[in-house]
Amino acid sequence: MNEVPARRVVAVTLGDPAGVGPEIALKAAADPRVKERCRIVLFGDRRALDVHAQRCGMSIDCRTLSSVSEIAGCSDELAIVHVDSLGEGLELGVVAARYGAATVAALDAAVQAAMDGHVDAVVGAPIHEVAIKEAGIAFDGHPSYLARRTNTPIDEVVLMLCWDTMRIAHVTVHLSTRDAIDMITRERVQKVIRSTARALRRLGYARPRIGVSGVNPHAGESGLFGTEEIERIVPAIEACRGEDIELIGPIGADTLLPRGDCDAFIVMLHDQGHVPAKLMARHGAAALSIGTPVLFSSVGHGTAMDIAGQNKASPEAMVQALMQVTHMHSRGAIQ
Repeated sequence: MNEVPARRVVAVTLGDPAGVGPEIALKAAADPRVKERCRIVLFGDRRALDVHAQRCGMSIDCRTLSSVSEIAGCSDELAIVHVDSLGEGLELGVVAARYGAATVAALDAAVQAAMDGHVDAVVGAPIHEVAIKEAGIAFDGHPSYLARRTNTPIDEVVLMLCWDTMRIAHVTVHLSTRDAIDMITRERVQKVIRSTARALRRLGYARPRIGVSGVNPHAGESGLFGTEEIERIVPAIEACRGEDIELIGPIGADTLLPRGDCDAFIVMLHDQGHVPAKLMARHGAAALSIGTPVLFSSVGHGTAMDIAGQNKASPEAMVQALMQVTHMHSRGAIQ
C-alpha cells in the first residue's frame, strides 16, 4: 500500500477560464508531490493560462502543443494542448456562455486523448454549470457527462468523493431530491455497491468493508420515517452479500460517516456526501468518477469566481485528485 507508483501522464483541464481553474492547475503542476507521481499535460486555451499567470504574478515555462500526438515527445517540461475556444478577451469572475463552451471543449479534448491512449487519466478543474447551460450544452455533472462521452450506461457511473482515508460514493448526485428518491432503486444501489467494491479491490482491499447509508432520517427507523430502506436498500445489500464484500447498514448518514471501521461509505443523496466533505476536507476533496473506461477525477469545489486572478486559490483539492488517479491507475483501477 505504501509503494510509489510509476509516473503517469495525466491530462489536467483548465476548467472555466473565468474561475480559479487555470491558477490551481499551474500550482498543482508545480507541487513536489505531483511532480514525483505524474507528468502533467494541461488542456485548454493557452491564452487563459497566460492571463491567470500574469494576474497572479506567476512565472510559467509551458510548452504549447498543437496536437495530442506531441505529448509523447514531452519529457518533464510542463505542456499544454492548446484548445482554441476562448475567442477574444477574458474577463475573470464573470459567468458567460463562451466560457462554458470553452470548459467543455477542453474536457472533450482531454477525455478523447485518454480514450486514444495519449494520457493515462484526466483531472478536471472546476466548472460552472450555469455557464455551460448558457452555452446550450447538456451537462448535469461529470459522471453523466463521462457516461455519454464514453458510451457507458449512465447508471454504471458513480461519483466518489475522496480525501485522506475517506471515500464516499453516491447513489444519486445532481438531481432534485424528489427525482433522486425515484432513482434510488434496488438495482441502482446494487450497482453502486459493486462499483465501489471493485474500486476498493484495485486499491488493495481484498474484502472491502463498506458502510451503506439510508435515505430517510435514522435510516427510516424501521419504517416509521419512510420505507425506502426496507423496500429498496436492504434488498440491495442482501443481494450483494457473499460477493467478498462486507456490508453494514443501512444506517443514518449522520451516524454512519463518523465511523472509522469502513474502507468506504455509500450515501443515497448529493448532500449526504457533499456536506461532510465540505466541512471535513474543506477544499481538499477529490471527486472521482468510477465505472467508465476513462479514469477521471475533479476537484470537489467550485470556480470561486470572487477570487479569480488574485493568487488566493489553494491547489490542494487538485493535488488530491491527482494523487487519487495516479494511485488508482497504478493498481489498474480504471473500471
